[in-house]
Amino acid sequence: MKLEDGYVRLNKNYSMLTDQYELNMANSYFESGMKDTIGVFDVFFRKVPSNGGYALMAGVDKVIEYIKNLKFSDKDLEYFRSLGYGDEFINYLKDFKFTGNIYAIPDGTPVFPNEPILTVEAPIIEAQIIETAVLSLLNGAMEHATGARRIIEATPKNVKVMEFGARRADGLDAAIDASLYGVMAGCAGTSNVIAANMIGQKALGTQAHSYIESFDSEYEAFLAYAKSYPNETLLLVDTYDTLRSGIPNVIRVAKEYLIPNGYRLKGIRIDSGDLAYLSKEARKMLDEAGLNDATICLSNGLNANTIRSLTEQGAKFDSLGVGDNISKPEGRMGCVYKEVAILNGDERIPKIKVSEDPIKTINPDFKDLYRLYDNETGYALADVMVRREDKLSKDNLLIIDLKGFINQKTLNNFRVERLQKEIFIGGKLVFEDLIINELKEYVEEQMSTIYPEVKREMNPQTYHVSGTSEYAQFKKDMIGKVKRLWLI
Repeated sequence: MKLEDGYVRLNKNYSMLTDQYELNMANSYFESGMKDTIGVFDVFFRKVPSNGGYALMAGVDKVIEYIKNLKFSDKDLEYFRSLGYGDEFINYLKDFKFTGNIYAIPDGTPVFPNEPILTVEAPIIEAQIIETAVLSLLNGAMEHATGARRIIEATPKNVKVMEFGARRADGLDAAIDASLYGVMAGCAGTSNVIAANMIGQKALGTQAHSYIESFDSEYEAFLAYAKSYPNETLLLVDTYDTLRSGIPNVIRVAKEYLIPNGYRLKGIRIDSGDLAYLSKEARKMLDEAGLNDATICLSNGLNANTIRSLTEQGAKFDSLGVGDNISKPEGRMGCVYKEVAILNGDERIPKIKVSEDPIKTINPDFKDLYRLYDNETGYALADVMVRREDKLSKDNLLIIDLKGFINQKTLNNFRVERLQKEIFIGGKLVFEDLIINELKEYVEEQMSTIYPEVKREMNPQTYHVSGTSEYAQFKKDMIGKVKRLWLI
């Protein structure tokens, strides 16, 4: 996403963020005369975190920033020398930069297992060295974005979700990422001041329990806050007793100070206890006091399941504060980076990793990925892979599941969208990021095309990620070829 002037996503040079085996392979490629060999690598994930039906693409913006700044310093080169690499390889790394192509599904797009969400086509040394950083950037970003979107999907449409997770994040970078990708995924805003500033928004927040405790009484704390922020008086009511102390003191401040001075109580926040029961009782008390327009915000370890439960119980709330389950989502993406082809001159040689576990047998070769949309409903029907030189038929398209080659389906009456976009071509950035409001709109538009059955929290329907019949046969032939080699 585009940030306000003066901000970049990566404040450090992360060129050295690679694993040792990447350097070992790179050096061996160099010594084997393969530095100009072009490798094609796919990034994909095998399973949606926490048994969900989809993930949300995120982190392409950080990959862009990383690739733009990829360069080794003299100090880096000295460290490489200390690892025992020869002078010729060190001299090669001295002028190292990314010169290849990167294709990726844009941030904010729903994505599914075993499809190429990002593809690198580059000199094989370059492609290997960037692997670790690319995976790290995408995994972290997608975890935050996917966790946030699952919460948004569980929340009633008229309720705002605020991201409050900075304090529980795994480090400062993760705190910023959780805020930014949380907002991208649909959160109304964030409490994180630096993140809010980075996207040109007003940070959200009121007071903590410590503020209430710092005064001689709850009433005095509420009154002091109301005097400081009469137009934004939203008070935390569960420091002592929500119904017997918090709400009565809120009502008193509203009637004795706010209303006589021409202001209205903005609302309350409940952060502990039985949120369903307390919110319903609080709503009654506020309404009876003539404070019908005061809002109720709920917080305290909320996730998609608890939000759905609160809704089913008839809880009364206008906004939610969600922290942990955006900044530290339960599931991990587990994105992997696998070679799918080698280019020697004009010749492209498909590559495949075969496993006894069908889900770990990769989809070989340089591919295009298409999303098919039903012309009548607008819903996405399937994502379909083809080899780069092949085209999709528009009628009677037979698609086949690529894990077991058993499930198949014939599709008609659909429109087609190519999912991967060009990000870098010849080392040059050709993709333009969206600003945060544009991204949020894009996410909403994209999510509206996914069947509700795929988005549901419990036992979601599996979305079709398939290949054309031609691609499925190609993959089967490659697997057969490899297995025949085992018998030699």
